[in-house]
Amino acid sequence: MTEKYKWSDEAWKAASPVYQEILNLPFVRQLAEGTLSGDRFNFYIEQDSIYVENYCRVLAHIASRLSHQEHIADFLKFASIGVEVEKILHETYLGSGHSITCPTPTTLLYNSYESAKGLGPVEIESASILPCFWVYQKVGEHIFKTCSPDNPYHRWIETYADKEFEKSTLRAIEICDELAENASDVIRRQMTEAFVMATRMEWMFWNSAYNLEKWEI
Repeated sequence: MTEKYKWSDEAWKAASPVYQEILNLPFVRQLAEGTLSGDRFNFYIEQDSIYVENYCRVLAHIASRLSHQEHIADFLKFASIGVEVEKILHETYLGSGHSITCPTPTTLLYNSYESAKGLGPVEIESASILPCFWVYQKVGEHIFKTCSPDNPYHRWIETYADKEFEKSTLRAIEICDELAENASDVIRRQMTEAFVMATRMEWMFWNSAYNLEKWEI
């Protein structure tokens, strides 16, 4: 019996070289070791809070465009839970009264890229947000296997290695597979391109935090 085609297999294979480079980033390696400087981690958390605010809007926008009730409900759940979980995580490290700086070039680029996908087919828009689920879940799982309980970033690591986050990730993958199944070859190819590009931007995001990226002018 022939195994059922899954777009996500193709997408992950295409993005796999980028994912391997993410694991090799100094930010990720030092995060796992617990040796990442507080300045770099806080810089990352600040930018992540800016990114997530836009990301949740994109999730809600996708929900408004989907046709199946279950898909709509799931994406609205992703958006609402994402806001709640990320807010708690950010406040854990930054405090509730922390003022957020402006987005870096990388944060602005990533947010703009995902927002722009909302002008095209919903299948492609959905594929563009998937790395934020899938790559984070895989990175969290990877780090959790080796990190110690006294790692100062253990709370962050636990959040993305959590079984509930894995469950949400698998559901997001499943929905994208269902959308791809009914899409044309052209749309599926563009979904893969969007997935790979967004995975590259995940690499850029962590790299920019490690380098404390700023506007030059």
